[in-house]
Amino acid sequence: MTDPVVAQTSPYKVLLKAGQNYAWCSCGLSAKQPFCDGTHKQTENLKPIVFAAENDETVYLCGCKQTKNSPRCDGTHNTL
Repeated sequence: MTDPVVAQTSPYKVLLKAGQNYAWCSCGLSAKQPFCDGTHKQTENLKPIVFAAENDETVYLCGCKQTKNSPRCDGTHNTL
């Protein structure tokens, strides 16, 4: 598998905590969406995007896995 699976056709609203690290699922296979659970290991090249939250904030993380602004939603799901 080389293309991500659409986990859902809308973003995930997530509260991030400052200083915490997160791993956003880029393959769409994780059972813990929008975060990685290691399922990507069965893919050829789809690795999670690891990032640290700079602030306590609510963000919208991509659910369709097609965003050009990983891990944040850029509205691409509206074209699917």
